[in-house]
This record gives sequence, C-alpha cells and structure tokens, in this order.
Amino acid sequence: MFVVTAAAQTRPKRMPREVRERQMLDAAVAVFARRGYRAASMDEIAELAGASKPLVYLYLNSKEDLFSACIRREAEALIAAVRAAVDPGAPADRRLWNGLRGFFAHTAAHPDGWAVLHCQARTHGEPFALEVGALRQQLVDVVTQLITETAADGGCTAPLPETEVAGLAHALVGAAESLAGWSNERDGAASSEQETAATLMNFAWTGLENMAHGRRWIPIGA
Repeated sequence: MFVVTAAAQTRPKRMPREVRERQMLDAAVAVFARRGYRAASMDEIAELAGASKPLVYLYLNSKEDLFSACIRREAEALIAAVRAAVDPGAPADRRLWNGLRGFFAHTAAHPDGWAVLHCQARTHGEPFALEVGALRQQLVDVVTQLITETAADGGCTAPLPETEVAGLAHALVGAAESLAGWSNERDGAASSEQETAATLMNFAWTGLENMAHGRRWIPIGA
C-alpha cells in the first residue's frame, strides 16, 4: 500500500516552465532598465526572480540571450497593444488617435520595458540593434497603413506619394518614441497617455489634413 508521507504532502509543487521563465524575464527587464545591460548582474536577476543563477542559465542560456529575449517580449507586447487599440471600423482620425493612445498607454504602464527597448538596446550594437530595428519597422508599417487609410477616408484631393507617406510614418514613429521617453522621464510631472497622444495628434493631424488637401508649406525661393 502506498503511503503519502508528511514530507511529500508539504513539498511545494513544481512551477511550470512558462511561469518560471516569465518571472525571470520580469526580473531581467527590471534590472536591465535600472542598471543597463553591461552593469546588470545575473546574480541580481536570479535573486529578484527567486531562482538560482544556474537555473536562469539553464532556461535562458546567457546574459546576451536573456537580454535579447527581453527585447523580443517587450517589442511584441508593444506592437500588440498598438494593434489592439486601433478599431478598423472607426473614422480615419479616430484610428490614428487610438493607435497613438495605445502606444503611449503601453509605454507609460511599462516604463521598464520601454527603457530596455528605447534606451538600453539601442546603445549596445548588434545583435540588439537589429531586434529594436525590427520593432521600429513594424511600428512604421502600422503607421504607414493608418496614414494611407486616413488620406483615403478623408477625401484626399491631393494623393500622397508612397515615399512621402513612408517619410511621414518614420517621422511620426520617431516623434512618438521621443515623446514617450520625455514623458516617462518627467519625475512627478508626467503627462497622462491621453495628453501625450493629444499633443502628437494635434501636431500630426493638422499637417496631414492640410497635405491631403493640397495645402502645403513651400519655402520662399523654392
């Protein structure tokens, strides 16, 4: 007859691998955001995750692989938040507005993740720059589609060339990245995501609407 001992009854259940990995990535994002990639310690990450350092290495191989995994996870979460915020059935201006709000709401709610993507990953070269570059291109693709749809739905009387739309998308993404960094770094005075989104929406929508109807600024002497 099999007898369950007291020790067996009190032994903690083994944590599922995906839960343990999520804890490790959460801890790694926090440490990388605070310390930076080079100064971050695997000992500190393991301690914060409540795991042993050998277990962190077993699950995630190396510090470089761990940092790359953090970048990929935070990038995927940001892209998903922006896509989820855009209602395809909404008017053109609302789609762009909701996309911006989704972006700023996510970066404000996950400042450590944004710090890893926007600050830490950009300063350490390959292969991290490639990961961030892929994220940025996905954002540019989303915004390019939004600008194209905005011009079409808004009764555009002066079709925008593809190269101009691409340039506008890159400019808008760059402005959003800069504003998110600025907003998150303002201790005690950070704007809400709605206020930040409205700042960029007013800047972008006015110019886009004018361009879509042929009202353009032309430099003197051009």
